[in-house]
Amino acid sequence: MKQYMDVEAVTKRLKRIEGQVRGIINMLEDGKGCEDILIQISSTRASLTKTGQFILEEHLNQCVIDGIRKGRASETVRKLSAALEQFSRLV
Repeated sequence: MKQYMDVEAVTKRLKRIEGQVRGIINMLEDGKGCEDILIQISSTRASLTKTGQFILEEHLNQCVIDGIRKGRASETVRKLSAALEQFSRLV
């Protein structure tokens, strides 16, 4: 299977998010205030959303176009619709 996604860019984003989650754990263990922890959780969630949007854009610009060009428009749109439904539940 052909690799379209910029795996290095996505991995870099996810490692940054992993660091944010570790930071939240440290905040909990250090007894930081609930407000500060909630702000950090919100920031981490926003980072995940942005990463999902990046992946979605890559998918649209590569996989969807490729599927349509190869004559698999119905299947491609069906899969895209299912992926969008799943992603929208997270946002």
